[in-house]
Parts: sequence; C-alpha cells; structure tokens
Amino acid sequence: MGIVEEAHNVKVIGSGDRVIVLAHGFGTDQSVWKHLVPHLVDDYRVILFDKMGAGTTNPDYFDFERYSSLEGYAYDVLAILEELQVESCIYVGHSVSAMIGAIASVSRPDLFSKLIFVSGSPRYLNDVDYYGGFEEEDLNQLWDAIKSNYKAWCDGFAPLCVGGDMESVAVQEFSRTLFNMRPDIALSVAQTIFYSDMRHLLPHVTVPCHIIQSMKDLAVPVVVSEFLHQHLGSESVVEVMSTDGHLPQLSSPDVVVPVLLRHIRHNITV
Repeated sequence: MGIVEEAHNVKVIGSGDRVIVLAHGFGTDQSVWKHLVPHLVDDYRVILFDKMGAGTTNPDYFDFERYSSLEGYAYDVLAILEELQVESCIYVGHSVSAMIGAIASVSRPDLFSKLIFVSGSPRYLNDVDYYGGFEEEDLNQLWDAIKSNYKAWCDGFAPLCVGGDMESVAVQEFSRTLFNMRPDIALSVAQTIFYSDMRHLLPHVTVPCHIIQSMKDLAVPVVVSEFLHQHLGSESVVEVMSTDGHLPQLSSPDVVVPVLLRHIRHNITV
C-alpha cells in the first residue's frame, strides 16, 4: 500500500471493469456509504477513502495551510487515483466532496466519466442574487459554538444536520464521526467549507453531472441544485428527493440508494 493510500485509509473492494469513487463530506468518514456499497461490489470496483481531517485519519498529517482551500482535497483525490492507476471513474461526492470532485475534474477531465453530487453546494453564504442559506452572523455563531464546547456543539449540530428523528441511528452515527474529529481541525475544515465559493469554477466543468439533493436540507437550500444545473459547463440533470436532511444516504437509505444506483448506471439522455 502506498503512502497516499495509507494516509487516507483507502479500501478497494468489489470487482468489475468500471471504477466508482465514493467521497464523503464534513464530519463523516467512508462509513457513511455503508448502505450503498453492498449494491455496488458485484458490478464495480469501489474505492473508499477518508478525507484528511476525518476522525479516522492521523491528525498529524493534517496540514492547515494545504487544507485551507478545497484544492488541497482535490489534489488528494487525484493522488489516490494516480496511486491506484485509475484511468477513468464515476465519482460520487457528498456535501463538500461534490465541489472537490468538480475541482479535480477540471484539472483532469480524462479521469472522470461522470460526477454525481449528493447534497453539494458551490457556496454556502448568501450573496447578491444568490441564496446559499447562511449569513455571516450565522457562521460567527457556528465558530463560537465549536470553540466553546465541541462535544455540546456536536450533540446539537448532528440532529439539525441529519434531520428527522432526533434519536435515530443516523443522528447517533453522524454525532460519533463528528466528535471523532479533533476540535481544532473540525473548526478549520468547517471554515474552509463555509467560506468556499466555487461558483466561478462551474462553467469550466466538462464532465457530465448528476445533481441529487434532499427537499429539506439545513446546509443546502433546494434552489442550489437548480443553480448548479444552470451554471455547470457540462450536461447535467437534477433530482430532488423527498428526503429530509444533509446526509440522506445515511438517514433515508431506502429512498436514496435506488436513486443513486439509477444515476450511477444510467447516463444523461438529452
């Protein structure tokens, strides 16, 4: 196993000629895909990894400067593909990993046959003529809460983010993986994500994109999916699911897994 694979806890499972990369979002790790993976391993080679900063990675490897922008994570994705000698893949990116995949695809479009965004957003802050869902004041309160009592913040943020039943297994699972992050790393990663603005990048994406999101999502208003659809430089298709929450693959797998499988298996028809 190479250095990059080891650092990111890379797992390659399943069999098949086609490769799928599953990239998780903030506060989770590769376990967030546990409901989807069993449906893929018979037909695809599935690459799972943990983003640097996840609670399952070595915090000593976290370079605060490198990961002060999403480009640092995109280079990690490309390094994993290079180390595994992947020539083409279907990339499924959840939350911030949607834009990380978009950045990677602009750099190396040849490596990606399709991008699937799950709960992705190019910008979280509201702007003139753009609704991202958050004001500056919201973020300042978020940073204060993370700094003052990380455990309490995790316990409060997890149910809001997951949506639905406060006592659900999905909430407990997200709360666990969120709390596994080192608090200073979690704060840094959250600030990088919430202050990111990838709107300028969207016209440069040439790989076909499938945009999937929940009807109700604390982090990503439903209008964001339409914004992505309108501004991407590639063919794209949108599907808004009747789910609640930012981690629908964890909280509503019965709805989400069939949707994801359909988008993985079928190309956009214009």
